[in-house]
Amino acid sequence: MNVEILSPHGFCAGVVAALKKAFAVKGRKIYGLHELVHNEIVAERLVARGFVFVETLDEVPDGATVLFSAHGTSPAVRSEAARRNLDVIDATCPFVAKVHKAVRDFAERGLEIVVIGHADHAEVKGIVGEAPAGKVRTATADTLDAIAEELASRGVESIAVVSQTTMNSDEVAAMVARLKERFNVNTTAEVCHATKERQDAVKAFDGDAILVLGSARSSNTNRLCEVARVKAFRAGTMDEVRRIDFSGIRRLGVTGGASTPEDFLDEVVLYLRGLK
Repeated sequence: MNVEILSPHGFCAGVVAALKKAFAVKGRKIYGLHELVHNEIVAERLVARGFVFVETLDEVPDGATVLFSAHGTSPAVRSEAARRNLDVIDATCPFVAKVHKAVRDFAERGLEIVVIGHADHAEVKGIVGEAPAGKVRTATADTLDAIAEELASRGVESIAVVSQTTMNSDEVAAMVARLKERFNVNTTAEVCHATKERQDAVKAFDGDAILVLGSARSSNTNRLCEVARVKAFRAGTMDEVRRIDFSGIRRLGVTGGASTPEDFLDEVVLYLRGLK
């Protein structure tokens, strides 16, 4: 089996910066609000260094150090952290921070805001928190038409659209185009450049199959599987890789999600090239 490593792959600049901030902290206990990135290997390495991951600030003692994940967080959470005198380390991805600013700007203009993304994702929760309640809606391809109909029924003519940064870039473009058929759309909606570059590399691969390395909880990893034009496998651990049947595959592409460590990809490629 011929194994080809797709480029680019693995850590994006936002993840590199977030990890640099996390690993720079020494000598004190750190509480991570949500996993820094959605990757089991990274999370395990941080836990080994004394990190404690929590889902709410209620789990963080007053005055403790808390690290905000690369996915960003809402103004309400930031205010609560300040009120409780928490020492905050902010690892928000700069591209995510740009989306937050766009939502604040749109909200100041009084626009109804549509966030393309998954409502239960940490990044989307933070983005939605930047707009007044009732002025923002989260949309996927399946719910977009219903949201558009509700807005149109109230006579809304102009809307704002932003996107979770790890969505399928083609899907985001198609959804924005659908909204433009009915509304005057003010938009900054796009996935981050690293996400798009990795998706484009996967779409261009024309071998027999692709192995995408990353967590099942990772949005950007799942989107890489989704955009592949050949059979796609996903694995986040060596055990998962070993359970995949690669029989009959002559040309296999390998890539990693934006939160997948390079040394894990190297280990997988070494294993794959040893298969008979």
